[in-house]
Amino acid sequence: MSLAVQIRQHGGPEELQIVDVPVGEPGPGEIRIRHHAVGLNFIDVYHRTGLYPLNMPASIGMEAAGVVEAVGEGVTHLAPGDRAAYASNPPGSYCEARVMPAKTVCKLPDAISFETGAAMMLKGLTAQYLLKKTLPVEGLQPGDFVLFHAAAGGVGLIACQWAKSLGLQLIGTAGSDAKCQLALANGAAHAINYSREDFAARVKEITGGKGVKVVYDSVGKDTWDKSLDCLRPFGLMASFGNASGPVPAFAPGQLGPKGSLYLTRQTLFTHISTRESTQAMADDLFAVVASGQVKIHIDQRYPLADVQQAHRDLEARKTTGCTILTL
Repeated sequence: MSLAVQIRQHGGPEELQIVDVPVGEPGPGEIRIRHHAVGLNFIDVYHRTGLYPLNMPASIGMEAAGVVEAVGEGVTHLAPGDRAAYASNPPGSYCEARVMPAKTVCKLPDAISFETGAAMMLKGLTAQYLLKKTLPVEGLQPGDFVLFHAAAGGVGLIACQWAKSLGLQLIGTAGSDAKCQLALANGAAHAINYSREDFAARVKEITGGKGVKVVYDSVGKDTWDKSLDCLRPFGLMASFGNASGPVPAFAPGQLGPKGSLYLTRQTLFTHISTRESTQAMADDLFAVVASGQVKIHIDQRYPLADVQQAHRDLEARKTTGCTILTL
């Protein structure tokens, strides 16, 4: 048996209930893993509220780290006793132990702790595919400007550091002066407090009127229109989240007069759809973390029993960096 967080209907944090569930044995292509730490992400809020609907009753949570207890037939890259970490579908990481597909579970290097592994997989792999794979048509070269919203969040702080290591000039936005200072301390070249500044005007000022090659936007509705105005001709609008709500329908014809812009809506789970791509991306992430170029900031820890409060704080934007649930 395992303690696990489930919801029986979509709604607020009060729907998150801790229950006892059977775990069982792994089938073909599966493993059983006992968690040491669990990551908290905004996609978990989307699952809880129903923005991304789940069948009920539903388990939630998309990343964790722990020790492999058993492997099913056909699993060759993991063995019982291995330290491991993952960001993976189906949801269900908010638990002590689970049986799950092995495909996107990776061995965790000894140099990286369980807490760091749990905090960084979904957010770090997201930063990896954004900066390495989600590129404007003209590519990104050292010295290029990019705009990254929510730069003091879990993905944002990783992206600030990684972008600096690639020679990019990352302009970060955040909702307070303290969060802007945090982004700057982690490698952002510039930071804009969008609660009191017009970020589109500031971006034009910083870039000498040219705009940025790409906007990485996990905020959604509140930043959408002005983000398009931040792009240079042939720039890329890369949407990967909806923290402020989904982007309303808009006419693609708007992209032409604004500079023949490109638009993409990305999700990590397309990028990690195969064992090979997952491992290659994870190896890249492990390397920059182990080298010290990217440090994983775990700024909040909540016991699993306090999962409701963790969700309240995340939605209220009271958190910075990464958040984990402890077991």
